[in-house]
Amino acid sequence: MTTQGILLDLGLRDYTEIWELQRKLVQLRANKVVPDILVLVEHPHIFTVGKAVPGDVPSEIDGVPVQRIERGGQWTYHGPGQLVGYPILDLDARHRDIHRFLRNIEEALILAIDKFGVYGERGGQTGVWVGSKKVASIGAAIRNWISFHGFALNVNTDLSYFHMITPCGFPGSTMTSMQALLGREVDFQNVKKEVARTFEGIFELTLTRTRVEALETTTIH
Repeated sequence: MTTQGILLDLGLRDYTEIWELQRKLVQLRANKVVPDILVLVEHPHIFTVGKAVPGDVPSEIDGVPVQRIERGGQWTYHGPGQLVGYPILDLDARHRDIHRFLRNIEEALILAIDKFGVYGERGGQTGVWVGSKKVASIGAAIRNWISFHGFALNVNTDLSYFHMITPCGFPGSTMTSMQALLGREVDFQNVKKEVARTFEGIFELTLTRTRVEALETTTIH
């Protein structure tokens, strides 16, 4: 049995703007004002740093801004050509099982990229791997059993930016993209549609496309 949810397809948006939006959506979901939500977005170039990295971090690296955030994990990169997904889900209604939540995200991405001839699998670390290369990273945060942050799937991503950091604690050369694996540019919009479709199936949701403006004016009861 599926439940109703919301799909926010936001195109290319500033990271900080969407970070703030996520926090509002978490509050709305916790107060049961909105159903489960999947946000799909691209970001301009940015490095983010999770809770596993102690101490101070620079404000930028070679002109690319650095943002410390509350998700788990270490360093990662977001940029054009990368599909970023933020599931705002009520895990209290999903058995409070964070491990299962992460494995489900992996499964949705594995099924989605399989349609394009990229055969992903789970590795020793959270994420989606193709052999020794990582094509998708996952870094979640949970607040009052509502999930936020999420996954980053490298579709047509410029992989050179990963060499400027140690993504998820690995050398930059560990990261790959669908484009690099297939030897050609991949239709980004088709990947987005497939990810939304497999996410619906794995999480038993029927996602309705909604304009973000309809949620930004929603108040918390």
